[in-house]
Amino acid sequence: MLSSATVFSQVIFSEGFDTFTSLAGAGWTSTNQSSPVGASTWAQGGGTAFSTGGQAGGTTSFTLCNFNSTTGAGTISNWLMTPPITVKNGDVISFYSRKGGTANTYPDRLEFRLSDQGASSTAPSGATGVGSYTNVAVSINPNLTTSTSATTGYPVTWTQYSYTVTGLSADTSMRMAFRYYVTNGGPDGTNSDIVGVDTFAVTRTATLATSDVQLQKSSISIYPTIADRELTISLKNNQQIMGISIYDMSGKAISYVKADVVDKSNSVVDVSQLPTGNYIVNVITKEAKYTSKFIKK
Repeated sequence: MLSSATVFSQVIFSEGFDTFTSLAGAGWTSTNQSSPVGASTWAQGGGTAFSTGGQAGGTTSFTLCNFNSTTGAGTISNWLMTPPITVKNGDVISFYSRKGGTANTYPDRLEFRLSDQGASSTAPSGATGVGSYTNVAVSINPNLTTSTSATTGYPVTWTQYSYTVTGLSADTSMRMAFRYYVTNGGPDGTNSDIVGVDTFAVTRTATLATSDVQLQKSSISIYPTIADRELTISLKNNQQIMGISIYDMSGKAISYVKADVVDKSNSVVDVSQLPTGNYIVNVITKEAKYTSKFIKK
């Protein structure tokens, strides 16, 4: 007997860098291990080098790092690390990055590294040290070329990069790191300028059997599927809404409604300010998490 199934994707972690100062409270850390150490660290986005703003959100809704990470002509190794995130095989980790300005005259390089030690991860030490972040998942412009191609250089438009988790023996707590890593960089070096990062997400694909899909549909009602001003969410079986989050299709969190401002089992969410497009809504209850899509017209 054949059985049918439905495949859906769920964003299990996301960060849009809307407010950089809030990252520390969420478990993010940073360290500048450049040699010699300069004044710059990972910081809130903005400035003329990124005149069009972030990949998603406002003009400062991203994070950046620049050549002043070191002084003179030195080696830049400036790190921004996520809190521990539990991942499994098949999860897709993605982010957007671009170089500031319109040319790659001073080549940049960005590494995205993984540590499988979770909260016990060892921090990098020194310009060449990587600590427990030994797995290079993505390297943008590894050869420090002047190309602006996404495959052979550093692009000057927001470009998405991704890595699919594989090779794990079990679900694993990981910390992940963006490493701005440029040799012969700095104000007097021949390399390094400025890079930005935006819309970081970990997405999980799962398969629901037909019976599970029917159960989900019988437990929750989210309508209309094409919304103009409001999205109505109604739960059955005496479930209570704990929170509602909305994401765009790149995985960037758009809004979050806490439990103390929603009705027990029914809620009307204002979506009138959302730009036209496709969105994902996650509804969290004490018993389960429900995921659905809708279109904002």
